[in-house]
Amino acid sequence: MSDNWVVQNLQNALDTWNKYLSEIWQLITQSPEQFKGGSIWGVIVNIHDAVRAIGLALLVLFFVVGVMRTCGSFAEVKKPEHALKLFIRFAIAKGVVTYGLELMMALFNIVQGLVSTIMNAAGFGSAQQTVLPQEIIDAVESCGFFESIPLWAVTLIGGLFITILSFIMIMTVYGRFFKLYCAPGRAAA
Repeated sequence: MSDNWVVQNLQNALDTWNKYLSEIWQLITQSPEQFKGGSIWGVIVNIHDAVRAIGLALLVLFFVVGVMRTCGSFAEVKKPEHALKLFIRFAIAKGVVTYGLELMMALFNIVQGLVSTIMNAAGFGSAQQTVLPQEIIDAVESCGFFESIPLWAVTLIGGLFITILSFIMIMTVYGRFFKLYCAPGRAAA
C-alpha cells in the first residue's frame, strides 16, 4: 500500500466496498438454514409451527362455513361429485397449510439455483474484488502537496459515499431476506 494519504483513503474506501460486497454475495448464495448459524431459522420454524396450528384450526372453521354456504342441506353432500369437490378443496388447503414452509423452501432453492447458474454463466461466480489501478496510484503520487489537497477532499467525500452506499445495500439485502424468511409463517395462516 502506498504511503500517500489520498491513495490510502481510496484504498480504504475500496476495502469497505469489497467487504460489504462479499457479505452480500455470501447472503445471496446461502440457504436460510445457514443464515447466521441457523439460530434465526430456528426461531422462524418455531413461529411457523405456532402459526400452522392456528391455520389448521381456521381451515376447519372455514371448511365448515364453506360447506354450509355451498350446500342447502346435508342431502346435497351425499352426492359423490359434490362430496369429492369438497374433499379435494379441503385436501389442497390442508396441504398448503401443512407443507407451506416446505413448498416455500423448495421454491427458494429453485430460484437460488437458477440465480447461481445465471451468475456462474455470466462469469460472476464469486464476488470480484475491486482494486485501485496502478495508473491512478501513479498519477496521485506525482501530485504536489497543494495539488493533493482537493484530491484528498474528493477522496473523503467519495469514501463517505461508498460507505453509505455499502451500508444501504447491506441493509436492503438483510431487510429483504427477513421478509422472505418470515413469508412462510404468513403463508401458513
